[in-house]
Amino acid sequence: MAVVLSLGLSACAALPGGGPAPLDTFELSAPAVEARGHSRRQILIAEPSALKAFDGQNIVIKPTDGSIQYLKGAQWADRLPLIVQARLAETFQRSGSFAGVGKPGEGLAIDYQVIAEIRSFEVQAAAGERAVVELYVRLLNDRNGEVRAAKSFIAAAPVSGSGNQAYIVALDRAFGDAATQIVRWTDTIL
Repeated sequence: MAVVLSLGLSACAALPGGGPAPLDTFELSAPAVEARGHSRRQILIAEPSALKAFDGQNIVIKPTDGSIQYLKGAQWADRLPLIVQARLAETFQRSGSFAGVGKPGEGLAIDYQVIAEIRSFEVQAAAGERAVVELYVRLLNDRNGEVRAAKSFIAAAPVSGSGNQAYIVALDRAFGDAATQIVRWTDTIL
């Protein structure tokens, strides 16, 4: 018992000086999109679905097709689907194209749901380093459950420079491009 207790105490004493280095933590930004028109519709941005590799705080790097790694020393500020949901909602709000934009639980009487699936959100290193974001989006009529339209949005941005910051800047640019495409497309459909 004394040996177990002393091992536990020595492990606790080693943590402050020898613990792992803190991870760099990153966010995405919401692009500004010019409004083309103004709809009286209210839309809900649902939490995107994603495979396990994208459904966490790890930042995905694809060194070759069919294999993934996680960016060392870095993480997202929250689960990636929650960040994508929040930034998509902010992008829709900034556009001014809709009467109301919100997330579940915010009390909107919604007309349509924007339902996204994260298919890619990674830096591909196989053929030159570039960030690739693919979001598959469905516009669901909340009143009758019918899908009004669906489309895949793919955006890419080259990685300029080196280090974690360069990867995140490229991912942010690719996401911004995809989010802009999604808002403009939704604006034309609804």
